[in-house]
Amino acid sequence: MGHGDTVTHSTLLRAVDLTKSYAGVHALRRASLSVRAGEVHAVVGENGAGKSTLIKIITGAIERDSGDLVIAGRTIDDNSPRFAKELGVAAIYQQPALFPELTVAENIAIALEPQHAFRRVDWRARRTQAEALLARVGARIDPDVEAGSLSMPEQQLVEIARALGANAKLLILDEPTASLSAADADHLLDVLRELRRDGVGMIYISHRLEELGAIADRVTVLRDGTTIETRAMAEVTTPELIRMMVGRELSAVFPKRDVPRGDVVLEIRALGSRDAGVRDVSFAVHAGEIVGVAGLVGAGRTELARTLFGITPADAGEIRLRGKPVAIDTPARAIAEGIAYVPEDRRRHGVVMALPVGDNVTLSSLSQFVDGLGFDTARERSAVAEYVQRLAIKTPSIFTPVSDLSGGNQQKVAVSRWLLTDPAVLILDEPTQGIDVGAKSEIHALMVGLAARGVAIVMISSELPEVLGMSDRIVVMRAGTVAGIVDRADATPAGILALALGDGGDPTPGVTQ
Repeated sequence: MGHGDTVTHSTLLRAVDLTKSYAGVHALRRASLSVRAGEVHAVVGENGAGKSTLIKIITGAIERDSGDLVIAGRTIDDNSPRFAKELGVAAIYQQPALFPELTVAENIAIALEPQHAFRRVDWRARRTQAEALLARVGARIDPDVEAGSLSMPEQQLVEIARALGANAKLLILDEPTASLSAADADHLLDVLRELRRDGVGMIYISHRLEELGAIADRVTVLRDGTTIETRAMAEVTTPELIRMMVGRELSAVFPKRDVPRGDVVLEIRALGSRDAGVRDVSFAVHAGEIVGVAGLVGAGRTELARTLFGITPADAGEIRLRGKPVAIDTPARAIAEGIAYVPEDRRRHGVVMALPVGDNVTLSSLSQFVDGLGFDTARERSAVAEYVQRLAIKTPSIFTPVSDLSGGNQQKVAVSRWLLTDPAVLILDEPTQGIDVGAKSEIHALMVGLAARGVAIVMISSELPEVLGMSDRIVVMRAGTVAGIVDRADATPAGILALALGDGGDPTPGVTQ
């Protein structure tokens, strides 16, 4: 370990010209970042910009090739996770790293208590300590419940409480609100503001650029492993951030264009599913139309998609495709009728992470490549290559495991699988969640291209800018039914939110042909 001087009394982190290469490829190239006590410093950049590598160097998970690193006034020669923790560094990731079978108090104690083989456990002190730490982060959680029974936001608060108990002075938060509802995200931001007042410094990584103004004091943009610029958050606009992140003028994050609207492809009338919690839903989708589905968490948006795809079949109402009633009782029947569904959780349900790109692309259409002589591997590979090129999927080869790709490219693989089935209706659930702004623009452009070819698209999204920017019409759901349907020209953030919250009275199912 090196010895060091204090940079300034309030400087918790100073990283200068950090460089890291893997097999000759630069993951970081002279990247720099500083964090002060009582500051939230946002770090933004496209996937592959170097954010993860930077964090791994700060937390001691990997060693840098060159550059200076000073933490808590100590110049660091050889970092390690244990040493970084001793210096007050703690990382909170999007997926909390708690032991699900242990209680909340036990999870907190593991990080704080010395680990000896033979030691009497003071259960009362352990519980009291957990209660005090949970109270500090505003978490009303019983210390005796198993961590695995907690919701995602509750688990994140437990992790933050555990880090504070270990005397963390520098918190690293990696996409902390990506999986949270608006209310839970607001609560988390309130907790972070309290910690900032207590002098805790934070590195805040997020693809949700619109929320940075509410929490960040400064922002650093990374691109291609290099620090592009550090600015005061109050002095930079979202378009400026996007321009710095992608290194070019982005024609539009939401490249929506009007295309001719064809006949009604999908129509649902008074649709209901007791198992899904969906009731009396009615609307139609035309060829070439993107219908956005908005609403708060728990409004029934994903549940509706699962009903339309036959995962939780309807037990009331009617589904009509091109004017004919159809019974969608299984996903296989949905696919046969021309309905495709890209689910919200791409890592669990959208792609098979261990399989190569090629196998993922053809997984739902293998029968296309079977002829009298058996399976035509050459034709399959040709089809995969066509979609890799068509969707601009960045992959070393079609044999590369999907787990090796960035989030945006994983999403393109998930979409390409269903495009190969030549669907009439494409249901996209949170199509750009957790991917960078450049990849979002590409996915949005792909959607517009599909609409131009006559595909009827149903897009579920929690991001109001996406709903407003990409939809021809917006179906707003609340409590499992339709609260209202709004045309693009009449849609406003306040109006959509009012319908989602129920400010306009009881939900009234409506349908616009």
